[in-house]
Amino acid sequence: MIFYAPAKLNIGLHVIGRREDGYHNIETIFQPFNLYDIIEITDSADEETSLKITGINLPITSDNLCLKAFDLLNNKFNLPPVHIHLHKQIPFGAGLGGGSSDASAILKGLNTKFKLGLSIDELIVYAAKLGSDCPFFLYDNAMYAEGIGVELSPVNLDLSDKLIFMIKPNLFISTVEAYQGVRIHKPVADLRDIIRLPIQEWKYNLYNDFEESLFIKYPIIRDIKLALYEKGALYASMTGSGSAVYGIFDTSIDLQDLSHLGTIYRPVEL
Repeated sequence: MIFYAPAKLNIGLHVIGRREDGYHNIETIFQPFNLYDIIEITDSADEETSLKITGINLPITSDNLCLKAFDLLNNKFNLPPVHIHLHKQIPFGAGLGGGSSDASAILKGLNTKFKLGLSIDELIVYAAKLGSDCPFFLYDNAMYAEGIGVELSPVNLDLSDKLIFMIKPNLFISTVEAYQGVRIHKPVADLRDIIRLPIQEWKYNLYNDFEESLFIKYPIIRDIKLALYEKGALYASMTGSGSAVYGIFDTSIDLQDLSHLGTIYRPVEL
């Protein structure tokens, strides 16, 4: 059985406060992005569950979220061993949530393959144990997220008539590094109110709080954002804790002359 794990973008991201458990309360809108990891789940020829990764080179460790997702359901349902083939296309250290998306795809895939009968609400409980943005990937549409990112609610955002392009510089930024420099503050307006503005006005009102410090540390991220605006983007922003930057356009655009800034990703339809 083959499953597709999409990337995500953050439409605005406010870091509101630090929690007693060490995490941070945030406010953001998660938006699916048409860049996919491909996952195949088959019966194992051995007595143990195994994982193979192709595409982007990624070492297999005990912390791999695909294996953790299997273990989570295996502990409850005593599943037969499987072989997982992950073809990795979503870059990591980019703020795109690829690992979390893979984990949620495994939960959905195992639920389908073994007919476990888990509802979306039950899958969300499992996903939240794997990572703060894992629950979002159980949905196919934009969602407003608060708390540590697991408190989700529908949001009225439709970008289906737009084209989103992304550039990822040759930088890996860990979540820990990004949070070390972020300025915590209360937002002046709710993201759900801001996105009701015409998209051309988002650039003056919609912010990712991680940009302020990371633009200073890594000027190339700022350069990419400015270059996307020069190309005619209606709105451009770094996603998540970086390093990828996306631009929302009305029409298709040739970004090949920006390839010196990083790898260019175009919308992909399945």
